[in-house]
Amino acid sequence: MEMFRKAMPTLRKPSSEDGAAIWELIQACKPLDENSMYCNLIQCDHFRDTCIVAELNGDVVGWVSAYILPDDPETLFVWQVAVSEKARGTGLGTLMLRGLLSRENCKGVSRVQTTITRDNGASWALFRKFTDLNDGELSSTPYFSKSLHFNDLHDTEYMVTIAMKERMKKAA
Repeated sequence: MEMFRKAMPTLRKPSSEDGAAIWELIQACKPLDENSMYCNLIQCDHFRDTCIVAELNGDVVGWVSAYILPDDPETLFVWQVAVSEKARGTGLGTLMLRGLLSRENCKGVSRVQTTITRDNGASWALFRKFTDLNDGELSSTPYFSKSLHFNDLHDTEYMVTIAMKERMKKAA
C-alpha cells in the first residue's frame, strides 16, 4: 500500500495504443498464458468496454481482459488478470474487477466466470477475495482437461463461477 499513498492508480478503458504495454505486462506476469501482441490489440479495440487498464505514474500496472458471454448476457467471462510486480498485494486485481462491474454495459451481469489451473494460487486468492467482497458464491469444475483439450501440454483449467447474490436479486 505504500506506493498507493503517493498516488492511486487510474482505471480506464484501454485503447489500441495500450496493446504493446499490455503485452509486455503479461510477459512479465508468469504463469499467465502469453497471447500474441495482435490478440492484445484486438482486446483493447474490440473488447474495450469489458477490459480495464490500471495506470500508475504513466505506467500500465494492471490489466483485466473480459467479455460478456454472447449467449448469456448475465455472465462476464474474465480472460486474464495481470498485475505488475510493483503493484502486487495492493488489492489492484479486485479494484479492477469491481471497476469493470460498475460500468453501464455490465449492469446486467450477475455472474463472473474464469478458468484457473489448480496450481495458480494467486488467481484462486484473487477470485476468492472478490467472491467474499461481493457476497458471492464460488463454485468450480474441470472445464478444459489436460488430456482431452490440451494434448497433455497444459494443466486442466477449472471453470470458476461466482454467483453474486445481490446482483441476482436485482435481476429477478
